[in-house]
This record gives sequence, structure tokens and C-alpha cells, in this order.
Amino acid sequence: MADRFQGKQGLVLGVANKRSIAWAIAKRLAEEGAQLAFTFQGERIEKSVRELADSVQSPLVTECDVRSDEDVSRVVAEAGKAFAGGLDFLVHSVAYAAAEDLEGRFTDTPRDRFWMAIDVSAYSLVACARAAEPLMAARGGGSLVTMTYLGGERAVPHYNVMGVAKATLDASVRYLAWDLGQNNIRINAVSAGPVRTLAARSIAGFPTMEAIVEERSPLHRHIDAEDVAAGAAYLLSDEADNVTGTTLYVDSGYHAMGM
Repeated sequence: MADRFQGKQGLVLGVANKRSIAWAIAKRLAEEGAQLAFTFQGERIEKSVRELADSVQSPLVTECDVRSDEDVSRVVAEAGKAFAGGLDFLVHSVAYAAAEDLEGRFTDTPRDRFWMAIDVSAYSLVACARAAEPLMAARGGGSLVTMTYLGGERAVPHYNVMGVAKATLDASVRYLAWDLGQNNIRINAVSAGPVRTLAARSIAGFPTMEAIVEERSPLHRHIDAEDVAAGAAYLLSDEADNVTGTTLYVDSGYHAMGM
């Protein structure tokens, strides 16, 4: 299992710092032999991402605005060039909603910020899949994985518009699975329990979410980024060769409970 990704090359979107779920996934893939390219969003995190990328000898670190189709196409093309014209996998760990929309009432979400959350958190996956498809087809197939959350299926207080964005993401995974399957390209999602990341800090009541999962999940324990990385690595690997259009829950079983 230590060399599942030997000779494989992929693009990772969404690393912010060493506590990011995207970084945990990237580190796991690199440890298993993968060669990785990375994106970052904005100068504020560029230094951190470059340092992490250097630690796994990445050949490409580039800025990407996922709200721009042109930028997404450019980034994927750069990755393809770095990897001799092909791409084996893509990790999509990108989501955003305004902090003020992750507290208070969902009803109060303004139209412009509603669409921003959908654009960044869900449509970006469609844009990435569209750009990556030819490069994966050139390799005879490939795999994509994205990060979702139970708040897309059930109402989670304070998750608000991000829950709606995750619901859109979940549906997109299923429709993309149908389209991409003709080129032997798989796409799946990991639904993680609460993980202490930079993004999680912006969700009002996050400690309560953690406490409830620990109390009510069958395994009665927290989730960490390494747990999510293990699930994502499985979905991206050849071991999941016939798994597509699905969601893998890494949440100590919390999703299975009724209360």
C-alpha cells in the first residue's frame, strides 16, 4: 500500500496551511509515491503553501482564482505541462462563504453572497473537472475527489449557505460521474466530521458541533485530517477502480444516527 501512487501525478487545490485537510491528503499521497502540483489563493498564504509544496518536491505551485474559468484552465494546463501532458488525479478542497453568513439566520443571506458561496464551493469543481478531463483521458483515465459535509443533506445550525453549497456540490459529483465515466474518469466525495481547520474557525458554534459528534456518533470520537486523508487516498487509488459518484463518510458514523 505504501506505493499505491508510485508514478502517479496530480493537482491539489485548497491547501492553506499545514492543518488543512488538503495538505493532509497531499502529504498522504506524496508518502505513497505521488508527484503533486499545488495551487494557492492570494499572497497571504502563498509562502505557507510554497514551503509545504517544497517539502514534497513539487514541480509546480501556482495561484488560482477558481471563480475564473480562464484561470482554472490555465492552472490545469500548467499542471499538464509539468506532468508531460497528462494528469492522473485532482484533489478539490475548495469552499468559501462570508463569515457573516455562517452565523445568524440563513434567511438573511444576501443574493450576491449566496451565489458567491455556490460559485466557489460547487461550480469550481465543475470547472476543474472540465479542464482536467482531456489530461486524464490522455492517461487512459483518472480520478477526482472533493470535500463535502453532512450539512449539505441536513440542516446544521450556522452552516447556512455553506450547506446549500455542499448540496449543490454533492449533486454535481453525481452528474459529473456520469459524464466523466465514458473516459474512465471517476469522481467521489469525502464527507468528513468536524475537523479543526482554518476554515472551521469561521463557523459559529464549531466546538458544539465537535462535542455533539463525539457524544452521539457510534465510535464516540473526534475526526482528524489524517482520517480524511486516508479516505481520500482510497478513493483516488486503483483500489477504488469501480467506485464513482459516491460519498464516503469519515465521521465516526455520525451520519447514520437519527438523533
